[in-house]
Amino acid sequence: MSSSLVARSALNRNIAAVFARRSLRPLAVQARGVAESAYVPGGPIFRGTANDPTPFPTPSKSHGSYHWAFERILSAGLVPLTVASFVTSGTNYPILDGLLGVSLIMHSHIGFDAVLVDYLHPRKFPVLGRVCTWALRATTVGVLVGVYQFNTNDIGLTELVAKVWHA
Repeated sequence: MSSSLVARSALNRNIAAVFARRSLRPLAVQARGVAESAYVPGGPIFRGTANDPTPFPTPSKSHGSYHWAFERILSAGLVPLTVASFVTSGTNYPILDGLLGVSLIMHSHIGFDAVLVDYLHPRKFPVLGRVCTWALRATTVGVLVGVYQFNTNDIGLTELVAKVWHA
């Protein structure tokens, strides 16, 4: 091997080591000076160790088994409600058409909320998680108003689907 090739490889190794030390230094400094939770590219660093007890959330009737039971009842109830809406005409039974609209919107809201809770948890994404949650709530309210207006001032959901189906 020539001496110039050995010198270049040694120089490249030294340069790479300097860049590695400089790029990792802020992470080490940030990890040592953690306030509550510092954010690093791999995710937040939380205070404590693996042996510390887990802080449990306060019990709430809107979460847990009551919430799960409501989701299952709503999902199971959509099947006969959908069949009943399309067997009868939405114009003759506007309450059935309204129940179908509200049930579909609530079912969709619960599903999208579960996606946000699972993938954009506020602890990991403090800003984006809250923004998306409030955007989902605002969208749900907007869609509820729109479906109400469509069911009361226009043909309704069931008649719309029947017309699109036969078109």
